Amino acid sequence: MGDSEMNTKKKFSLGSTDKERRNNLIVIFLAVILIVVVVLFVMQRGEHKQIVQALNAEKNSIEQELTQMIESYDSLKTDNDTVNSQLFVAQTKVKDLMLEIGQVKKASYAQIEQYREEVGSLRRIMRNYIVQVDSLNRRNQQLMEENAQVKQEYAQIESQKAQLEKDKERLSQRVEKAATLETQGLSAFGINSRGNEVNNSSKAEKIQVNFTLAKNITAQRGAKNIYVRIQRPDQILLLKSSNDLFRFEDLRIPYSAMREVTYEGNDLPVNIFWDNAGEPPLIPGEYTIDIFADGNNIGTTTFSFKK
Repeated sequence: MGDSEMNTKKKFSLGSTDKERRNNLIVIFLAVILIVVVVLFVMQRGEHKQIVQALNAEKNSIEQELTQMIESYDSLKTDNDTVNSQLFVAQTKVKDLMLEIGQVKKASYAQIEQYREEVGSLRRIMRNYIVQVDSLNRRNQQLMEENAQVKQEYAQIESQKAQLEKDKERLSQRVEKAATLETQGLSAFGINSRGNEVNNSSKAEKIQVNFTLAKNITAQRGAKNIYVRIQRPDQILLLKSSNDLFRFEDLRIPYSAMREVTYEGNDLPVNIFWDNAGEPPLIPGEYTIDIFADGNNIGTTTFSFKK
């Protein structure tokens, strides 16, 4: 064996003695272990960084879900005060959870899992409210439509009722008008003590009013009081007593003379007299005569006295 070959063996030798070789093996083993530990540390650090990024991404995802839930609660509207109060409480729980998550800097798997469960529970609650609010709103819409329809029908009924009342009133007025007595040939003049017609007020002792109650098959038959009001030219009503009153519309007004007749629906001639005995003298000028029966003015005429 040459010198070069022996030098090569010495170069790769772990030592010349057993102790040296043992120490050198220990150093090599420790170096390998250190290298492995460093490699594992670097790998774990990379994995930890990925885990942290994944947890942060999950945390951000949960926060986005909670934000959407808050916005969804804002869009839920109903006229029911009780449901609105429940919605407010449910939305407050979502906001509280979002605030709690926002304060967490580094979330663990356990925390993320817990938050996921809470978000799932809150989402189920929100879905129930969405169904409930939707049902209430649809019911309210249905009630509003039914109410509008009822109002429309009520308005139509009221309109029909008003029209019927008008028709009834017109018919009643027609019937009443048809049943109202009418006078024909109404005239008035002065007469003296012998019953002769006179034109001078100084010679007249009475005023005679003549007319005929016209035939009317719809008018009420039987005894009727016919009232005469005679107004002088100076607008003074000829009157025997202040107690001589009859009802006209909603008033009780005085009359000059009255006569009771029996009306059977046929033409009925009627004469009514004003006796001026014991009264102030009649004056010249135009006198106005009004005839009343059954609370209606059934005829008007005028006549004049000379001096």
